[in-house]
Amino acid sequence: MFASDRREFGAASSRKTVSNDAPERPPTAEFVAALSVPRNAKIGLAAGVAVAVLAYAYRVFELAGPAADTRGSPLLFAVLALTLAFGSAALVTTVLTLGSAYRLARER
Repeated sequence: MFASDRREFGAASSRKTVSNDAPERPPTAEFVAALSVPRNAKIGLAAGVAVAVLAYAYRVFELAGPAADTRGSPLLFAVLALTLAFGSAALVTTVLTLGSAYRLARER
């Protein structure tokens, strides 16, 4: 019973033909340029770094007075600020790109 299943599986796979012709792919570079992704990424990165620097300065340098809880080290907050920078940058880039896509869709 199992031998026939194996033969059918092998026979089915040997009947497939492989083509060297790759299907046409959409022009991704044109799509990215139309949505202004590089510009949006630069703005998002700048906004993310600005938010992270402000949050780090606020917490570590105690700009609003001494913090009630001082268990964290400045290195820990630097890692958290880096995470905040990447997250904020991704969020801003996504929102700007969605706005570009919406404007482009409304034009057509």
